[in-house]
Amino acid sequence: MEEESRRYLLISRNKDIYKYQVGEKFEAGIVLAGSEVKSIRLKRVSLRGAYCLFKGTELFVTGMRIDHYDHGDFVKPDPVRKRKLLLRKGELIRLRKKVDERGFTIVPIKIYLSGPYVKLEIALVTGKTGRDRRQDIRRRDTERDIRRQMKHKA
Repeated sequence: MEEESRRYLLISRNKDIYKYQVGEKFEAGIVLAGSEVKSIRLKRVSLRGAYCLFKGTELFVTGMRIDHYDHGDFVKPDPVRKRKLLLRKGELIRLRKKVDERGFTIVPIKIYLSGPYVKLEIALVTGKTGRDRRQDIRRRDTERDIRRQMKHKA
C-alpha cells in the first residue's frame, strides 16, 4: 500500500506497535453501526490491545474500543464488541495460512477515513524479544545523535 499516493485522514494509530516486528500490511473495511462511524470521525477510538481472529472463514477485530456517540440512537452498541473485517477472499486465505503455519498474529496498525469509508490497516506481526527492543532503542539513539551533530554543523 503506497501511502504517498492515497489520500486519507488518519484517525488513530496503535500505540503498542513498537512491541512487534511488522510484516505484510493489508487494508480492510469494517462493518460498523452508523453511530460508530460518527464516533470514529470524532476520533473517539482506541486500537490499544486490539488484535484480529478468524471465526470460520471470516476475520474479526477484537479489543478495538469505539466510544458511544453522544447524540446517537437509543440502542448503543457495545464499545468493545467484535467487528467483522472486509477483505478479499484471496487475502483472507493468505492471512489464514500465515497465521496457522508460521505463528504470525494479525494486529490493527491504524484506522483512517478514505473518502466516506472507514478503513483499518492490519499487519501480520511477530512479537519482539527483549534483545530486539534494546537494538531498536540503540538504533534510535544513534540516529538522534547523528541528527543533532548534523544540525550543529550546519
